[in-house]
Parts: sequence; C-alpha cells; structure tokens
Amino acid sequence: MQINSKENIINTTSIRPLALVTGASSGIGYELARLFASDGHDVIITATGQNDGLTKTADAIRACDAVAIVTEADLTSFDGVEAVAAAVKNTGRPLAAAALNAGVDVGGHFVGGTDLAAELSMIQLNIASQVHLTKRLLPDMVERAAGRLLYTASISGTMPTPFEAVYGGTKAFLISFVEAIKEETKDSGVSFTLLLPGEVDTNFWHRAGMDTSTLGLGEKAAPTKVAKEGYDAMNAGRERVVAGKAGSKVIGRVLNNVLPDSKKAASHATGAEPGSGVA
Repeated sequence: MQINSKENIINTTSIRPLALVTGASSGIGYELARLFASDGHDVIITATGQNDGLTKTADAIRACDAVAIVTEADLTSFDGVEAVAAAVKNTGRPLAAAALNAGVDVGGHFVGGTDLAAELSMIQLNIASQVHLTKRLLPDMVERAAGRLLYTASISGTMPTPFEAVYGGTKAFLISFVEAIKEETKDSGVSFTLLLPGEVDTNFWHRAGMDTSTLGLGEKAAPTKVAKEGYDAMNAGRERVVAGKAGSKVIGRVLNNVLPDSKKAASHATGAEPGSGVA
C-alpha cells in the first residue's frame, strides 16, 4: 500500500519488526532511528511541528533498506499524539519497540527570566505526551506479551535543577512514572528502559537558551554514543542506563544517590546559571 504523503511505503505483510522513534529529527532521536533501521526494523519517525530534519532521518533509514514512515505531529497537543498512535495502528503491524525520546528544555531564572508559555509547552511534551503515548501503545504490547519501551529521561531527573527548574521536574516525573508502570506490568513480557544522559552534544542547549552557562559551553558526549548505550540497554532488558560522559555517570550513579537535595541543587546551579560559563 502506497501512502503519498512523504513517500512512505507501508507493507502490512512485512516480517521486519516495527519501531517508533519520537523526536527523531536530530540528535539522540536521529541516532536511535538509524540504529533500529540498521538492526532490521522498519521505523515510524516523528517530531514536533514542521521539521526538515525528518527528511534526513528518513533517508538514513532507507539507506539501511528499511521503510521509513514519516508522521509530522505536534506532540504538545492531544491531537498530535493521537496522530502518532494512529500511524502505528494504520500499519496493521505489531509494534516491537518504541523510543519515546521527544523532549525540550527551558533554561534561565524562573522569576523574571523564563517564559511561562514555553514551560507549559515543555510540560506537555516532556510529560503529557509520554503518558499519552504509553497509554496508547502499552495495552497492545501487554496483550501480545512482547514489546520494548525506551524512554529518554535525564540525570536531571535525579536532582533538583535550578535554572532548569521545570525541566528537571519533568524528568523526575518521567522516571517515577516509568518505574510505576513497570511494576504494574512486571509479569507482562514488556520491558521498560530509562535512558539517563548527562550533557549531550546536540542543539538542545541552544534551544533551551543556555548558551552562556557552564553546562551549555562545557564538554559533551556524542549523541551516537548516548543513543548506542540506550539502545543496547533496551535490547539487553536493562531497566536503567546512565549514558554519556564518565563524569555524568559518576553523578547519575553515585553522587545523586548519596547527596542531599540541597547539595545537589547547589551544585547544579553553578553549572546552569546564565552567564556562568562566560569569563
């Protein structure tokens, strides 16, 4: 069956496994889509709003002789998430895996700095869309007793994050939500993996308005490395992986498990405060 939009070809009789990647236009999402395709999956890709990056991702998928199913959708809206769920259903094929990767950050002073509309939109994307998609995708996986879910969280979800106050809260929610649903469905045959990166070399920092912060200007891990660590952890059935730089792994695996929240907040503030990276 040929779908004219984006020149997608959906073969409902294909024996290749099917995967979904959100936030697939660049960075970690692009790399995850490429990993799925090179590993024998056809891939549904989506990103919020109009995004030419999806074309690049689709080309990378097709270069692996896989089918790319492109769905442009605004995941900050209810209808956008429903469109992605419908794209999965319309293939007529079971979803083997989903990487729920879409997310943004808003950095700056909460009082007198950040924009409320941007923060509320971030909550919709980082929290509401994750819950919404899980609600739509998980029942079929549970019914089939098969499926893998990979969620891109952050080590920010394991600490208070001054100057990214709402962002850290969204990632803390995601970690708690996934752990809860995992427990509810522990005998279902579905696996849940949380990917917790530290700083990654993507456009994330610029979009968040954190170009002058120490975190924004500092050393970062390659998205290829972070995506591969997450992908491998998902395939191994691991529940959580702290990915990226060695320093991020120490923070995520050790320090954030022992330090009080007040200490973690103070430490994060020194790196995230606007202007902290400018001499």
